Amino acid sequence: MKNTMKTLAAVSAFALMTTGAVADIKIGSAGPFSGQYASFGEQLSKGAEAAVADINAAGGVLGEQLVLSFGDDRCDPKEAVSVANKFVNDGIVFVAGHFCSSSSIPASKIYDEEEIIMITPASTNPKLTDDRSDFVFRVCGRDDQQGDVAGQYLVDNYDGKKIAIAHDKQGYSKGLADLTKAAFEKAGGTVSLYETVNPGESDYTAFVTKLKAEGIDVLYYGGYHTELGLIMRQMADQGVDIDVVSGDALNTAEFWSITGDAGEGLRFTFAPDPRANPASQDLVAKFNAAGYDPEGYTLYSYAAIQIWAAAVEKAGSTDADKVSVALHDGTDYASVIGNLSFDEKGDRTSADYTWYTWTKGDYVQD
Repeated sequence: MKNTMKTLAAVSAFALMTTGAVADIKIGSAGPFSGQYASFGEQLSKGAEAAVADINAAGGVLGEQLVLSFGDDRCDPKEAVSVANKFVNDGIVFVAGHFCSSSSIPASKIYDEEEIIMITPASTNPKLTDDRSDFVFRVCGRDDQQGDVAGQYLVDNYDGKKIAIAHDKQGYSKGLADLTKAAFEKAGGTVSLYETVNPGESDYTAFVTKLKAEGIDVLYYGGYHTELGLIMRQMADQGVDIDVVSGDALNTAEFWSITGDAGEGLRFTFAPDPRANPASQDLVAKFNAAGYDPEGYTLYSYAAIQIWAAAVEKAGSTDADKVSVALHDGTDYASVIGNLSFDEKGDRTSADYTWYTWTKGDYVQD
């Protein structure tokens, strides 16, 4: 084992067995449960709570009940490291999270060192798994896959138009924008303007003014709904009428609450809607009956815990080394987002992206 925490955990487990006690299994869900990206944190928490409730109701994992803890990283790398260290100290054996790639990447280093399985529902930056940890996985796709789809779309639909590509400098945002730019240029496109904005600001009128002055026809934005929502609202205020295309962080109803009608027509990439997957219908109905729409990454969060639990049962242990082997061995795990297996990096072996359009307050899959 890499550290004394493993030794202490083993001693504790032995003590429980010798006294006849049954230990609960501690797992964690990490993400932005407060701050400007809290709508995504709500998706993660709702999915995680539902998964744990359903697994426990069915008898738990290895005959033991799951106990779920939450770690609020606010999509801040430093907070993510603090969350990861607290999870280690609390004896967490598995983490469903984080959300933002800029949080997942530094936190994953701690989980790797401490031999804790991490499955992110949402972090798409390739670096997360390209760094090659035995203990880090994702149930979502990667930005190089998403960027290929977006770059080709721009070439196919906007030949001869002036294209701007922009991002807000965060890990997910820059990665998606740069990979889309690379795919666009590889397919023969030319970027007229490459720009950055600062995350978390309230005034993007200078950026909007620059788009207008440069005569931009199409904006591809790598980033989150909060910033892009304000940009599109301020575009409408200035009478800037250009097409806007973006990525999978636009799959939250909060986007429309920021933009109103200014968000009409925005197109973005995301996986085929998991709410329409036959494997999720009973769960979706249960969420809807409780008054919650399991949009975005809700079902991905559920699936992360569901798949980890299945791998633990297959391994016959929560030991990270054994669970890692079970996740890497090519098994096609059933989940509410469909069956999936993992490659040697911890990426899912197949991931599709499709297009959605915001219209009349909702996003609709093509």
